[in-house]
Amino acid sequence: MSAPLRPAGISPTASRRLLTEPAPLRWTLIGLVLAFLAVFLILPLVLVFSEALSKGWAAYRDAVSHPDALAALQLTLLAAAVAVPLNLIFGIAAGWTVAKFRFPGRSLLITLIDLPFAVSPVVSGLVFVLLFGRQGLLGPWMEAHNLHVIFAVPGIVLATLFVSFPFVAREIIPVMEAGGTEEEEAARVLGAGGLQTFFRVTLPNIKWGLLYGVILCSARAMGEFGAVSVVSGKIRGRTNTLPLHVEILYNEYNFQAAFAVASLLTLLALVTLAAKTIVERRLYITTTAVKPDTIAETD
Repeated sequence: MSAPLRPAGISPTASRRLLTEPAPLRWTLIGLVLAFLAVFLILPLVLVFSEALSKGWAAYRDAVSHPDALAALQLTLLAAAVAVPLNLIFGIAAGWTVAKFRFPGRSLLITLIDLPFAVSPVVSGLVFVLLFGRQGLLGPWMEAHNLHVIFAVPGIVLATLFVSFPFVAREIIPVMEAGGTEEEEAARVLGAGGLQTFFRVTLPNIKWGLLYGVILCSARAMGEFGAVSVVSGKIRGRTNTLPLHVEILYNEYNFQAAFAVASLLTLLALVTLAAKTIVERRLYITTTAVKPDTIAETD
């Protein structure tokens, strides 16, 4: 491809400047972005840790090591540990279905996958109450069989699962669509089985998108408040997650303890952000497809 034309006598650097925004506008936009980040991101983070440590390290340690706080942390991690693997399986299945096949109702399926993005988390929680509550559709039957979902751990897991399930699917669908089906078809023609094709052709091509989706799903699962608040009952030491425990402490005017527990969520968010940044750098790098001569014989 030939180089772009530029007026005679103008250097490449000057030519690029003519095609971009004026320097004052660029620096103004950069300044606005940095100011926005400072006010709405950096400053809140500083204030969270500042308030958490306002009464000293001993008070901070007591707040985060309190049995109720540890129980809330354990339940938060448990809900994420159940929801994320299930969403991983669903995301791969949904991504494969949407990207590799064309069928009636495909657009409807994509819309349903995006549904938790559009529905308020509080409404999502109310749906589970209407289904599994004592006066709900399945409530009397479950009560008769001593099965408890609402105001119990299963309800928290279900609510977490619902609000976070689009993240993996929505990250790998574009990656699978961009990859097409040619490599999988070539692998099958050369004698690879279904599992071999997935693990040696498909998975290497989508691994960074898959990991990115898992990170986002984990962050949403650990930070969910609205849907979990509706179905949990907020029972101390039993059905309180970290976001709910922060709310209870704050409503009790125990601000230092509330911010101390909130700092745990902030640390989890920062770890997630760091992992997300690393994966983003690799997400759109073209991965090397499996060569035909490396494909093993059919299962």
